[in-house]
Amino acid sequence: MTPSPLSPFSRRSLKRLTTGVATAAALTVLLTACAGTTESVTTDSAGGASFGDASIQLSWIKNAEFMGEFVADDAGYFTAAGFDSVDLIPGPASAEAGVVSGNVDMGIGNAISTGTAIAQEGAPLKIIGATYQKNPFTILSLKAVGNIATLDDLAGKTIGVQASNQSLWDAFLAVNKIDPSTITVVPVEYDPTPLFNGEVDGWFAYLTNESIDAELAGLDPVNLPLADNGLPFVAETLTVSDDAIANDREKLKALLVAEIRGWTDAINDPTAAATLTVNSYGKDLGLNIEKETRQAEIQSADLIVSADTLANGLFSISADLQKQSIATLKAAGIDIDAAALFDMTLLDEVYQENPDLIAYTK
Repeated sequence: MTPSPLSPFSRRSLKRLTTGVATAAALTVLLTACAGTTESVTTDSAGGASFGDASIQLSWIKNAEFMGEFVADDAGYFTAAGFDSVDLIPGPASAEAGVVSGNVDMGIGNAISTGTAIAQEGAPLKIIGATYQKNPFTILSLKAVGNIATLDDLAGKTIGVQASNQSLWDAFLAVNKIDPSTITVVPVEYDPTPLFNGEVDGWFAYLTNESIDAELAGLDPVNLPLADNGLPFVAETLTVSDDAIANDREKLKALLVAEIRGWTDAINDPTAAATLTVNSYGKDLGLNIEKETRQAEIQSADLIVSADTLANGLFSISADLQKQSIATLKAAGIDIDAAALFDMTLLDEVYQENPDLIAYTK
């Protein structure tokens, strides 16, 4: 997408783009092949790295959940990193399926779904960073309907669970030793209207999405956050293939540089990021500016920035967070270790080569 001439981010980008971007490779993802490919590097007419086109699979529709990606595109950070274009593909969709199939260079998912794919299906994947330091999933109910404030309140309730979230729901029950037979699960899509109409007691939701819908509708939402009830894991994770890590390393690093710059700007001005989302990237979705601004503020303040990211940079996953994520997986019966799920070496290299990226300054 061509940057908007009126966007505050496109106007700011020249100030931020004062450091070089690491040289990178043209992408060849061959996940079904046994042998890796050989990385090649091309340069543009100005002597910078050139990677052609790239693609990122978003896990959800184009709302403020991906405001950092939108800012990176709008401000020209992807272009400055050496890309002709970066296709931001809307979901809902599986990050793992997109990456394994070779249809996308990077997918946005979560530690549970990616860990499950690796452990149970042998998917050749790794998580190389995490936007959310805290799991944003919740069991949403309404005070007048369901009123699920504690784990004990789940007994006898009817909960709407989406197919894409079934593995997370199963993990939640397993970690908390809840007998699935005590709860009725109803397969649902993503529109929470059945909850709001009283057709179900609870809804598998996001703190930054359906919970805000209920709040803005004056429905008195009640949340049972998964992060506070047995599932502390990183989310909005950046998933790539093992092949790309080995053979397209510089391209992935260039994507990370652009993403970090975009998210830094978005965090520093969530109101402008929400406005960009509503007026440009999600303009055909009928997004509500009040909701998108609220989401932008919540995720910036509560989910993305932490003591660890302030010290080590955005997308960092500390050793402790990795252990918590692995412990959650193991408690849910998914046998995997940190080395099989995470590869933080690319992000480490990005920050070593671009130390200015750690600062959260305008």
